[in-house]
Amino acid sequence: MGSTVPHGVAFLIRFIYGVMQILTKVAFTQGTSTSVLVFYRHIVATAVLLPVTLVVERKTAPPLSFKVSLKLFVHALYGMSASMNISSIGLNYASATSASAVQNLVPVLTFFLAVLLGVESLKLKMHHGVVKVSGIVFCAVGVTVLALYQGPDLKSFINHHLFPHTNSAGTHSLRNWILGIFLQSFATLMWALWAVLQGPLLEEYPSKLLNTTLQIVFATVQSFFMALVLERDFSRWKLGFDVGLVAIIYCGIVVSAISYYLQVWVIDKRGPVFLCMTVPLTLVITIILSLLIGEAVTLGSIISGALMVAGLYIVLWGKRIEQAAISSQGGHGEETARSDLEEQETAAAAPESQEGKDKIDSTN
Repeated sequence: MGSTVPHGVAFLIRFIYGVMQILTKVAFTQGTSTSVLVFYRHIVATAVLLPVTLVVERKTAPPLSFKVSLKLFVHALYGMSASMNISSIGLNYASATSASAVQNLVPVLTFFLAVLLGVESLKLKMHHGVVKVSGIVFCAVGVTVLALYQGPDLKSFINHHLFPHTNSAGTHSLRNWILGIFLQSFATLMWALWAVLQGPLLEEYPSKLLNTTLQIVFATVQSFFMALVLERDFSRWKLGFDVGLVAIIYCGIVVSAISYYLQVWVIDKRGPVFLCMTVPLTLVITIILSLLIGEAVTLGSIISGALMVAGLYIVLWGKRIEQAAISSQGGHGEETARSDLEEQETAAAAPESQEGKDKIDSTN
């Protein structure tokens, strides 16, 4: 049971993000300000999480140092407020399907950042190194196709749109479309960095709930000042009973308050790589939802998404080959150590043999 729970939670996270892409895109199309939506969703998330955190963590939370607070502030700045504003602007220029397609870069960018930080290795002279590079190339080609080729719209079998006054995916100008893909890719890079650094942060401050809540509180303050800079028309700060309000409530409660905590939980249980492996599900879910509600999906988004998914699993395949090679080398080393131990036992006294066993055990 315990091994299947992270899989179910990861699928739930991807479904949440698929719905989010649809709702936010429709809200932006109908006139909701991107920066204002990000700010309000963080307010809603703070209002939901902060009371719960104060009740749950009031007596059990570890002491919070200034160093940890500063790290949480920085993680919130680039991983939540800044990346979310950039991603929202990119979504406004592109489409929900393209945003979900770009999210497939998260695992590859996570691996790339891990190589830069020295956590992962990339040996080009080895077979697994060539495979990993091939996967990165597939992802790069996928992003290029997504930016330069929209293609025809795949019409839904739903004749009447669920949300009125929305544009089809293929009506974006080429310039805005390329800018949107670039902004989404850059925001994805920031999010991948956030995912990589959550592991060390959880080791330093293990309270997952308080960790998530404090980052969202910091992101609320940060996104407020960002909204002041990006949105000078205060008439667009007013909320109405429309899809923008639905998107704010959904993103604030379900995405920011619930899915952020679920992501931290999954990272703690199975690591950031496992969470990133489930990212392609968001693209599939977004395409299905788009077709069900009568929204157009471009052929270019599907082709590029397929290329990026292929690149993702090629990189993971290279990682698996590398792990198998390391395991085989470890097994050979263990057999050698055992033969050496047998020779020591026949040639040395019992205390010396026991000392040799202790050395072998310490190396294993």
